[in-house]
Parts: sequence; structure tokens; C-alpha cells
Amino acid sequence: MKDSMVTLAVDYPLLNMFWTMLMIFVWVLWFMLLFRIIGDIFRDDELGGWGKAGWTVFVILLPFLGVFVYLIARGRGMGERELNRVRRNEEQFRSYVRETAGSGSQADELARLAELKNSGAITEAEFAQAKAKVLAT
Repeated sequence: MKDSMVTLAVDYPLLNMFWTMLMIFVWVLWFMLLFRIIGDIFRDDELGGWGKAGWTVFVILLPFLGVFVYLIARGRGMGERELNRVRRNEEQFRSYVRETAGSGSQADELARLAELKNSGAITEAEFAQAKAKVLAT
């Protein structure tokens, strides 16, 4: 039988476990920040190609310094660009929903036509024609 060291969970003190969890959390947080900054660099329409390349090289080659300098120099704009992007996406979604939904259901159209007929805005023949068109769709 060989003498081998077996490390059990019992041999790992509680504070070391908390320290390891904290380091993993900070490591994940760092990568999230790094990816968010790189995403902001490439999504910025005001920044030219050379500017994007320069910031990317700076952030990748000197990550800590690059990230902190980017946050100081362009941090406020990051929030504004993100807000504008979210608003633009929301407006596109709303226009798509309006376009797709159309003017309403068949029941809404028929109710509107009946109201127009009752008010005298359209005749019985026009109502019948419009009703047939609504029911055909």
C-alpha cells in the first residue's frame, strides 16, 4: 500500500473556504466587467475603427489599467449609450407589435362598423360590404 496524502473537506478550514469563494466571486465579477467594457467599445457608434482598436488593445494588454482608465474616461457615456440602446430596442419592439397586431380583432372591427352604421356615417350596403371584407380576413 502506498502512502498518499488524501485531502478531505475536513482539512480545509472554514475561513479558507470563504476566502476561496470571495476570490471566485471577484474573478467572475472582473470578467463580467471586462466583457461589458469590450461590448461597449464595439457598440459605440461615435468611436471610430482606430479608437475601437486602440481601446481594445489597451484593455487586453494592460487589463487592470485599461479597464480603470476606460471607466474614468468613458464611464458616464457607457450608461447613456446603454440607456439609448434599450430605448431604441423598446421602440422597435413596440412598433413591431403595433404593426403585427394591426388595428384589432374582427370583433373590434365589427363593433366599429356597427357604430358607424348606427350613427349614419355609412349606409347598410357599405356596412354589408365592409362586414364581408372583415369576416373574409
